[in-house]
Amino acid sequence: MAHKAGFVNIIGNPNVGKSTLMNAFVGEKLSIITSKAQTTRHRILGIVNGEDFQVILSDTPGIIKPAYQLQESMMDFVKSAFEDADVLVYMVEIGEKELKDESFFNKIIHSEIPVLLLLNKIDKSNQEQLEEQVQLWKEKVPNAEIFPVSALEGFNVPQVFNRIVELLPESPAFYPKDTLTDKPERFFVNEIVREKILMHYKKEIPYSVEIDTEEFFEEEEIIRMRSVIMVERETQKGIIIGHKGAALKRVGVEARKDLEKFFGKQVHLELYVKVNKNWRSDARQLRRFGYSGDNK
Repeated sequence: MAHKAGFVNIIGNPNVGKSTLMNAFVGEKLSIITSKAQTTRHRILGIVNGEDFQVILSDTPGIIKPAYQLQESMMDFVKSAFEDADVLVYMVEIGEKELKDESFFNKIIHSEIPVLLLLNKIDKSNQEQLEEQVQLWKEKVPNAEIFPVSALEGFNVPQVFNRIVELLPESPAFYPKDTLTDKPERFFVNEIVREKILMHYKKEIPYSVEIDTEEFFEEEEIIRMRSVIMVERETQKGIIIGHKGAALKRVGVEARKDLEKFFGKQVHLELYVKVNKNWRSDARQLRRFGYSGDNK
């Protein structure tokens, strides 16, 4: 039996369910999922292996018009998704009518690789609305195969995955067959802590935060981690810590529970908060956190 392997890149506006879809495909919580826009900042690779296939999925940041250097770097990750894909998954949600960046939309409709357009969150619509939306997207993206899905409920997700495998080129595996992702363990520690901050803090706070896991020691019974939460201003530091440290403690407790599930082992997590002024607009700092413009 011929072996298939290839890169499948998931793109779309913020908050349409890209991370939920990838996690449904991979069966692991690799991409953080919250109700806030711009949750995903990097391209996160999830790898699904079968006897005769390897699907390398890439979840990208939601497409936005960048307002500062961090967001420009995030959009570089999206641009690179067009360059190395064997299959492009363009995700929209019920009620949506356009991509927020016209140049990306033009790339999709002129794509020479297969495009699967997933109309997500159909559990929130009725049959009439669904038929209207399918017709709208057929006209807008005539080169795409359209699949109504609910990534959250798992509706039509296996069918989409099977179609992806059919479309992949014949190729040996790119990664060892037991590989789940290309990201190091510390990356997921950072993402899980950041997810809790997105869930519990409002306004600008979550978007001003970066996590840096400075220590990660795995012992036989326990993993010991030390992570620094970086903010841009002193006032943000006070908000993150909260009255008598209560807010920071809540983040730590919830993150530790998720980390123990993720690693399947006891975790000791220490969290600290540090001010790192204007890191979102500092090219050197952005490179340090993995947002370099090298992905263009």
